[in-house]
Amino acid sequence: MDGRERIAEPLTWRARWRARLPTFGRAVKSARVRRNDNADRPPSRLARVLRRSTRTILKARPPRGVGTAAAAVVVLASLGYGVVRGDHVAPVIDALKDARDSVANAAGFRIVSLALTGHQHMSREEVLAIAGVSGRRSLLFLDVEAAREKLKAHPWVADATVLKLYPDTLQIGITEREPFALWQKEGRLSVIADDGTVLDRYVAPRLARLPLVVGRGAATKAKEFLALLERYPEIGAQVRAFVLIGERRWNLRLRNGLDIRLPEDGIGPALERLVALDREAKLISRDLAIIDLRLPDRVTVRLSAAAAQARSDALKEKKPPAKKGGHA
Repeated sequence: MDGRERIAEPLTWRARWRARLPTFGRAVKSARVRRNDNADRPPSRLARVLRRSTRTILKARPPRGVGTAAAAVVVLASLGYGVVRGDHVAPVIDALKDARDSVANAAGFRIVSLALTGHQHMSREEVLAIAGVSGRRSLLFLDVEAAREKLKAHPWVADATVLKLYPDTLQIGITEREPFALWQKEGRLSVIADDGTVLDRYVAPRLARLPLVVGRGAATKAKEFLALLERYPEIGAQVRAFVLIGERRWNLRLRNGLDIRLPEDGIGPALERLVALDREAKLISRDLAIIDLRLPDRVTVRLSAAAAQARSDALKEKKPPAKKGGHA
């Protein structure tokens, strides 16, 4: 402020800007002077090295064909990106394999002789399809270890061998698991091996006579139980289904509809009692619905509905008529 309490600086922005122009001009001129002073100084060692390297790179000529190669790389990268994004990897790989096998077949490595052994429950076509052998495949590029692992991964195959005999012979041998029983679970029927492996969801007519085991966990516990029941052929021959209850104990469903309830422990002694009772009193042949052997000191039976009705009618007939009351 001056002596009269007035502001010495202009109030408007334009006036302030005009007042500062001389100062700005002096600063620009000073910067130009400093830049010119620096330009007069000799360049540093690092600057000289960088300049020489830049000149060398600019003067160097690329080898012939670099542009073509770079363009090819760009095209291939674009094709690869399109294949991956379009989910066409598998078809492209299959096409490349077919082309490779075609070249090998033309060179004399076509599979002309194929020997397949050990298949009984599996068809020839199924085995070859699993191993990846087709009319287009060449012996040269067939991976025998991969084919063997694919075969062993199938439920029916316990072991497999694949052997190439150049130039045109392939030998495949498999060892199949034996079907042991039919397993019913939640209304679905399957063919199983003795270790509980599900071999097939379809039951062929030739396998319909296999033992039928029913219930959760029955597939893995059936082998031990059926081996025990083989000691009592007179019982086992009449069994229609072996039913596992609560994954703990077994019931026998006979062909005549009779249910035999076995204990969780002591199955052998319970079956021995049943055989003895059947020999003495023809218990299994009687018109019964249930024979309960779960208690070790007694055998409980339940009549069938028809037998219970017949017994009730017989008891009514034997009951004497009621006498009318009154005195003479």
